[in-house]
Amino acid sequence: MTATPEAQETAPAPGAAPSADAAVARDFHVFDTTLRDGAQREGINLTVADKLTIARHLDDFGVGFIEGGWPGANPRDTEFFARVQKEVPFRHAQLVAFGSTRRPHTKAADDAQVQALLDSGAPVITLVAKSHDRHVELALRTTLDENLAMITDTVAHLRAQGRRVFLDCEHFFDGYRENPAYAKAVVRAAHEAGADVVVLCDTNGGMLPAQVGAIVQTVLADTGARLGMHAQDDSGCAVANTLAAVDAGATHVQGTANGYGERVGNANLFPVVAALELKYGRQVLPEGALREMTRISHAIAEVVNLTPATHQPYVGVSAFAHKGGLHASAIKVDPALYQHIEPELVGNRLRMLVSDMAGRASVELKGKELGIDLSGDRELVGRVVARVKEHELKGYSYEAADASFELLLRTEAEGRAPRFFRTESWRAIVEDRPDGSHANEATVKLWAKGERLVATAEGNGPVNALDRALRVALERIHPELAGFRLTDYKVRILEGRHGTESTTRVLISTGDGVTEWSTVGVADNVIAASWQALEDAYTYGLLRAGVTPSE
Repeated sequence: MTATPEAQETAPAPGAAPSADAAVARDFHVFDTTLRDGAQREGINLTVADKLTIARHLDDFGVGFIEGGWPGANPRDTEFFARVQKEVPFRHAQLVAFGSTRRPHTKAADDAQVQALLDSGAPVITLVAKSHDRHVELALRTTLDENLAMITDTVAHLRAQGRRVFLDCEHFFDGYRENPAYAKAVVRAAHEAGADVVVLCDTNGGMLPAQVGAIVQTVLADTGARLGMHAQDDSGCAVANTLAAVDAGATHVQGTANGYGERVGNANLFPVVAALELKYGRQVLPEGALREMTRISHAIAEVVNLTPATHQPYVGVSAFAHKGGLHASAIKVDPALYQHIEPELVGNRLRMLVSDMAGRASVELKGKELGIDLSGDRELVGRVVARVKEHELKGYSYEAADASFELLLRTEAEGRAPRFFRTESWRAIVEDRPDGSHANEATVKLWAKGERLVATAEGNGPVNALDRALRVALERIHPELAGFRLTDYKVRILEGRHGTESTTRVLISTGDGVTEWSTVGVADNVIAASWQALEDAYTYGLLRAGVTPSE
């Protein structure tokens, strides 16, 4: 017995959402295609294990549909579908398999690729079909009528097998502008054959919001089909185009985590969903799921081995970062004066950046963020502001080095710098050998807890050798250092005067397995600047570990 669409909504096949989310799923679809379309981004190469991990994250986020790939097209996607339904117990999402309509002049029941979609076990199948007449004739090399028959036959066959079907109309908007009657005929054919949603695709990403809105509104009125939107971002309008389609009546949106995808990417699902929930007032995710968005975004970025975009809307670490003194003064009164939402709504947080633009409000708010109350000491705040501006004039960048700023703040507040060791001297040597290799050696001479410490170490560069020598010297007295790891190292040449003379800024990120902190050093050579940043990194890390300064 074939299940009806209504029964599939409330009692779907394996991989389907539980009934608690069924009402949201019926009213509006949030469809993620990170594992298929997002994986086409240059530089992303997902293993099956990666795809399973991302699927878990997406289900945690509460999307309604997760498109897993094209079963039968490659062994990796076939293995993914074989494993995901056993290894990932979906709580919210339904699993979707992607494929094409049958080949020309065959039957869907005899098409091996269509059978692979059924064999995947996915309860939902997305078919891609040509909706641009020139693509039908030049790419498929068949007639316009045969293309409609391919759509009708394939959708009807999959529906008869109890599967829910979505149809992606490839190049729909470009095709509509060339031949609107045929583009709409494709939508009607899919709808009348039983497709639950017909998705209009801006495959080349060249549309603008007003154009999308007008076309979606017309197609909806002329066909009566339930419409969805799939937007590429080649014109920088994918999110705006998706929301324009919703304004025009679309009730299904497709996108990818962090906007991953071919060329410049797809519609970024995170700002789309945030806009729908926070701006439109529509619940499209399970209750409370939006607060997980920043965590999910960064977790997926780690899986695909890409640095999270710092300036991404809603979830970037800079999305609610404030630098200007005027902004800080206003935020001190009411954060809403310079923020469009509360960052906690999407799992993010407000950050105050201390720089040469800083005023008293910036420093006070930054101190509060660090757990240091400066509100009652105007003289202290004034000294900190002056020190920050003096240092940044020399090339320091405290907005990118919170740990160094906190050490500066504590030095001013306590009248002395927190110190765990005192440097007598350090030396780094780079030896160029006849075979073209290099040897890097560093020696440090320190004082800690009344003891003179001398240590020498080799490394894969002079800074790495200094870091190792510092550890050799101090780990016996401060064993906490064994848990510290340098996670990032950046060098910036700020200005040149004569030939190779310059001012160098070094930013170092250090972690302890729980969190990371950043420190800055500035000097006329890269090794000296690196030593400053290393000293700050170890000092701050020991403070975090609860060690009492001893020097």
